[in-house]
Amino acid sequence: MGAMWKKRHMVYYVSAHGYGHGVRASDLIGGLLDVAPELRLTVISDLPEDFFRSRLPAADGRVAFAPGAFDVGMVQRDSIRVDVAATLAQAERLLARHDELVAQEVARLREVKADRVVAVIPGIPLAAAAQAGVPGVAVGNFSWDWIYAPFVAQNPRWEPIIRMFADDYRQVRLLLKLPFSPAMEVFARQTPVPLLARPGRNRRAELAAAVGAVPGKKWVLLSFTTLGWDADALRAVGGLAEYEFFTVKPLAWRGQPNLHAVDRHAFSFSDVLASVDFVITKPGYGILSDCVANRKPIIYAEREDFIEYPLLVQELRRYLAHVHIPAADLYAGHLAAALRAAETAPPPPEQLAFGGARVAAELLLNVG
Repeated sequence: MGAMWKKRHMVYYVSAHGYGHGVRASDLIGGLLDVAPELRLTVISDLPEDFFRSRLPAADGRVAFAPGAFDVGMVQRDSIRVDVAATLAQAERLLARHDELVAQEVARLREVKADRVVAVIPGIPLAAAAQAGVPGVAVGNFSWDWIYAPFVAQNPRWEPIIRMFADDYRQVRLLLKLPFSPAMEVFARQTPVPLLARPGRNRRAELAAAVGAVPGKKWVLLSFTTLGWDADALRAVGGLAEYEFFTVKPLAWRGQPNLHAVDRHAFSFSDVLASVDFVITKPGYGILSDCVANRKPIIYAEREDFIEYPLLVQELRRYLAHVHIPAADLYAGHLAAALRAAETAPPPPEQLAFGGARVAAELLLNVG
């Protein structure tokens, strides 16, 4: 299969709404590089290039990167709370530029002689692919028309935005449908694939030496892009001396000896996660996938105004040892009760297959 794609060019668009989209894209791109080693890839995203490079150590010379944003996701007040009004304002600006951006991407695809377009999961690149005569494939466990649908009852200005995304999505050749997903009926042709995640490497000894952590303590990964802990919260976390807490930069705090910020260039996120005992996070596809692949207990806080949250909680309860922490306790740094509960949390009732990156890669290369 790889030989058929010699000197071919795939353009991969990745939403910058948090890092979960980048996680699933990186896992699939890794599968593509394995299956079709001579394939050329261009990744277009407003996520940091070094994030992708940290998850794709074999990408040098094989993957090019360019900035670009073609959806707005949900504007976040922080990792848990969203700003619906600000999201609407940004989505309306995107709607006003829709046709201009489609034309821009049609020109780009023709200029670079793209043979395939993949989107996780903005709609504009998929509309551009259809206009350019290039097969377009969506990859995801949700779509933005579904995410925004509940807001129509609050404000009918959401209706044309939802139509915009739905019209773009209807033009795809195929949806590679990931686990933890709703029906996604806007996509006429769908193929389910297993979780894309791969297990990381347990590098606990190396990580301890790099940041000065004690290997024999309980280790906890704080998986957030932002988390607004004040001085009182930091003191509360610092008082949990039996635990070592880890973040991945740029999230970092100073002043507490048991709080460690890890350089993702030195240790991949997957390796950090594989090295800890527990994960504290908000439910999202990327982190749930990594926890399933590495069989890590999850401590999760609620998310407001996000339709995906109940579905993700339903799935994590099936496939992960889990404990809920109230958002108020998380923001206050009151983690002790949840951590104690996680130490005795029962194992998950079901197991979920992962390693779908190669399956998805083969489907991507074969879609017509």
